[in-house]
Amino acid sequence: MAKIVIIGAGPTGLSAAYHLEKKGFFDYKIFEKERMPGGLCRSIQQDGFTFDFTGHLLHVNNPYFSSFLEKLVGFHNLNSITRRSFIYSHGTYTRYPFQSNLFGLPDEVIVDCIEGYATRKKKKTQNKSFHEWVLENFGNGMGKHFFFPYQKKIFSYDLHKISAAWTGRFVPKTTLRDIIRGSLRDMHAASVGYNANFFYPKTEGISFWVNQIAQQLESPIYTDFCVEEIDVSQKCITFTNGHTEHYEHLITTMPLDRLIHSLKESSAMHLEPAANKLLCNKVVNFNLGIAHADVSSKHWIYYPEQHYPFYRIGFYHNFAESLVPYGHSSLYGELAYLNETPKQITAKVRRSIKEAKKVLGINSRDIATEAILPIEHAYVIYDFWREKHLPKIHATLHDHQIHSIGRYGEWKYASMQESVLDGKAVIDRLLIIPAQQVSYTHTMYDTQQEYEVQ
Repeated sequence: MAKIVIIGAGPTGLSAAYHLEKKGFFDYKIFEKERMPGGLCRSIQQDGFTFDFTGHLLHVNNPYFSSFLEKLVGFHNLNSITRRSFIYSHGTYTRYPFQSNLFGLPDEVIVDCIEGYATRKKKKTQNKSFHEWVLENFGNGMGKHFFFPYQKKIFSYDLHKISAAWTGRFVPKTTLRDIIRGSLRDMHAASVGYNANFFYPKTEGISFWVNQIAQQLESPIYTDFCVEEIDVSQKCITFTNGHTEHYEHLITTMPLDRLIHSLKESSAMHLEPAANKLLCNKVVNFNLGIAHADVSSKHWIYYPEQHYPFYRIGFYHNFAESLVPYGHSSLYGELAYLNETPKQITAKVRRSIKEAKKVLGINSRDIATEAILPIEHAYVIYDFWREKHLPKIHATLHDHQIHSIGRYGEWKYASMQESVLDGKAVIDRLLIIPAQQVSYTHTMYDTQQEYEVQ
C-alpha cells in the first residue's frame, strides 16, 4: 500500500511525483499503462525519422514553469523558435492568425471579413455557443471563411452546441485597425497569440523533456499497468495484469470518462451515467518521412476548407534537424472524428495522405516512410452539459479522495505547461494542509493568469 497512488506518467503525473519528492514525500507509487512514460508526449523512431504523437510544442509564459524547465531539462537542450504558421485557403497562404492577416486573399473574401466585423452585433447572452461567440467577436465573414469550417473539422461537432468557454488565450482577439492593416500588407513581423514563440527539444522529439523529468525521480515508474477497476469503498486499484494496490489518496490523470467507467462506486456516487455524457473526439495522426529536404519552410499550416480531410499539417524538420536523416524532411497531419466507423476512418486517412501529397507537391516515390498513430482521446468537447455538470463530478470524486487532474483528468483543453502546473497544484493542496482538512474548490484552470499569481 502507498499513501498516495498516481495513475498516469504523462507530464501531469510525472509533475505530481516530482513535487512529492521535492517535498520529501516518498510514500507513493506511480503507474503507467504504456511501456514507457510520457502519455501523449511520446515519440517513436522509424527508419531514421522521429515522429511525435502529433504536434507538441512547449509554450512557456509562467515563471515557475520556466524555472522548472531550466532545472530539469535545461534551455540549452531546447530550440527557441519563432512561429511560422499559415492558413491555406482560396488557393493561397495567409499568416496565422487569420483574423489579423487577410492580405493575399481574394478581394471579396477580404470585404466579407471587414464588413462582417464592422457590422457585428453583441447580444446579452451569458452562456454563448462558440458559433455565437465568433459572430460577436469576429463577424459572419470571418466565421464563414475560417472559424466555422475549421472548428467544425477539429471538433467534429455542432458549433451551436459547443460553449465558448475554451477559447480564452487560445483564440487571439483583433481590432478593426489590425484587420485593415493586415489586409493591406503582409504582417510578417507581427507576433500575435500564445504560440508566437515556443521551445522544442533539440534531440529525441517531444519525449525528451518528459524523459528528463522521469529520470529525476528516485521512486520507480511502474509501466504496463493498466487500470481495470477502482474499488472506491476499499480504496483499492486492480490492474489488468492482476496486481492490486491500496491507497489513501488517488491522483489520476487517466481520461475522466475511463476513470468513471472503472469505478466500483459507493452508494453515494452515482457517476456512471455521466461517463457517456463526457464528449471527446479522436484524432488520427499520419506521419510521412520525405526523401528530400525542401518540402516546406513553415512550422505548420491550417486547412479550413472541406476539400481537405485534415485540419492541420506540421513539419518536424523545422522544429529540430535531428528528427530527420540528413537531406530529408518530414511532416505530420491531423484529422479528427467522433462517430465514424473504422472503415470510414481508414478511407479518410488514405485520402488525407493523397491530398497532403498533392497540395504540398510530394511525389509517391519521395515517401521514405509512413507511420499512422491513432489518438483515442484528443479534443475535449466543451458542450453545455460539461459546463453544468463537470464541477459536481470532480467534487464527488474529491469527497472520496480521488483527485482527477490534467488535460483529460479535468476534461479540458490545456498545454504542457498547464499539465506540469496541475501536478504541482494537487501536491500543494494535499501536503500543505492535512488531508482531512482539505477544502476543495474545483478550478478549471482555463486561463494562464490563474497560474501566474501562484
